[in-house]
Amino acid sequence: MLIITIPNKLIACAMMWLTSIAEWRIQIHDRSIGSLTFVTKDQFDNDQKMGYTATENVVQSSTWAATNMFYVLLVPALILWYAYWRMSRRRMYELAEKLEGPPGLPLIGNALDFTGGSDEIFRNIVSKSYPYDRESVIKIWIGPRLLVFLYDPRDVELILSSHVHIDKADDYRFFKPWLGDGLLISTGQKWRSHRKLIAPTFHLNVLKSFIDLFNANSRAVVDKLKKESGVFDCHDYMSECTVEILLETAMGVSKSTQDQSGFEYAMAVMKMCDILHLRHTKIWLRPDLLFNFTQYAKVQNKLLDVIHGLTKKVITKKKAEFKSGKKPTIVSEVEVAKNGSSSKTTSVEGLSFGQSAGLKDDLDVDDDVGQKKRLAFLDLLLESSQSGVVISDEEIKEQVDTIMFEGHDTTAAGSSFFLSMMGIHQDIQDKVVEELDQIFGDSDRPATFQDTLEMKYLERCLMETLRMFPPVPIIARHLKQEVTLPSNGKKVPAGATIVIATYKLHRRSDVYPNPDTFDPDNFLPERSANRHYYAFVPFSAGPRSCVGRKYAMLKLKIILSTILRNFRIHSDLKESDFRLQADIILKRAEGFKVRLEPRKRLAKAF
Repeated sequence: MLIITIPNKLIACAMMWLTSIAEWRIQIHDRSIGSLTFVTKDQFDNDQKMGYTATENVVQSSTWAATNMFYVLLVPALILWYAYWRMSRRRMYELAEKLEGPPGLPLIGNALDFTGGSDEIFRNIVSKSYPYDRESVIKIWIGPRLLVFLYDPRDVELILSSHVHIDKADDYRFFKPWLGDGLLISTGQKWRSHRKLIAPTFHLNVLKSFIDLFNANSRAVVDKLKKESGVFDCHDYMSECTVEILLETAMGVSKSTQDQSGFEYAMAVMKMCDILHLRHTKIWLRPDLLFNFTQYAKVQNKLLDVIHGLTKKVITKKKAEFKSGKKPTIVSEVEVAKNGSSSKTTSVEGLSFGQSAGLKDDLDVDDDVGQKKRLAFLDLLLESSQSGVVISDEEIKEQVDTIMFEGHDTTAAGSSFFLSMMGIHQDIQDKVVEELDQIFGDSDRPATFQDTLEMKYLERCLMETLRMFPPVPIIARHLKQEVTLPSNGKKVPAGATIVIATYKLHRRSDVYPNPDTFDPDNFLPERSANRHYYAFVPFSAGPRSCVGRKYAMLKLKIILSTILRNFRIHSDLKESDFRLQADIILKRAEGFKVRLEPRKRLAKAF
């Protein structure tokens, strides 16, 4: 109790002191004016010759005294305030002292490690952790801010599985002008209610109904790739493809009406991520007041016009369809059956996700399946708003913006890394193609849902890509309560920012033998069986796991299998040549350069 009482008295004393200083200065100023005296004409003329008046003399002297007295009194007040601030954080400093971490400089800590280009910052952060590889917890100070990096799956589980530690770190506020209070940023009851509302739109029965659209868009990107004859960056193609798929599947926008909107949106998102990354790493861009006066703010507003313009256009069109009486997109049991799999298949059985076999989450709830209709994402939100569910038009826009961002940029990066790795590892690419030949034979038919279940080796390659190059390289949470870490018994104080560095977590040598080597067999069932579930979290895990992760896996399987059925991928680089940068999403600084060679048997139009 003494620790709490003393700071309260100190702050009260400091506030009284500052008030007294202000009153003192006002009184001195008033007295200086009131103390003016009349002088004779001869005295006045003499003062004029000397260059000043009696009035100025008195006021200047009094003002000088008041100013000096003000600063004399202000210094102790500031000292008292600083003492209070330090004492209120005493517990944080005590616990942080017991954690390992790179040495920092006074006042700024390790802030200099966050300067330079995106690839340099990423390299600095990774290299700083290597001397502490035996430690599962590392601290870094950025000014007065304490960041605690976790690398042990047991510690990661403590945070990600919690229903208490769900608040995102302060850095996520930079997304607010873009995503508002969508699922990525929101917390508390709003997040819980919206998550519960949205989760059914990513149930397996809905995903099965998207197979034809996945195939059509995969075929379209293959046709575009045929025009490339030399080395090129495949990321732009993957980004545009994933946006167009989202517009069709989640938003219900026909491909024939999209024009260039998908490409423009994808490019705007990439540039927005660049600006957000700058705000994370440049201290002068972090305060909104300063940022709004920069050229970056003007560019951001133009980009948001493109991004929000697309989502508003989509929502307006859908609302008009609702008002005209057009029925929303309903995923029926009949539609699901057409895609080659029983509707009774659960999402865990129907779309495996590494070592998650046998585990269930909010995407696998069967209570509401039955014979109930299932709506596509935007249809569900609009119907809910008209059926008494409390969700406003602005909240619908926020969720649409969030799904469009999370559903496209992460999968675009993941697919680009996958193609790069296939280009480097020709032997592994041959095994993937051999598996595809066993599934499709000489047929040029599109993939069915059942086909995706048989793509075992391709799936292992995809998950190995996500292990080595997780699209979201860090997950940050604001810690409201002090926690004790199960890995070493050390405590992390409330107020700290927990950083789960998935890039380092996925490269633990005690979990993955030869962690820097691309080895799809890391995800053989027998290897995954004894691995800690939270040792592989490319889509996060727990209550705040990515709601669209199964959607992403199914989409990627169809896109990538279609590309590999048509082309052999080549790359002139090795993994060691990659310069990684974390512009919100993990990417390659030099781009995803590959070269394509048409296979002898080209797929015909589906």
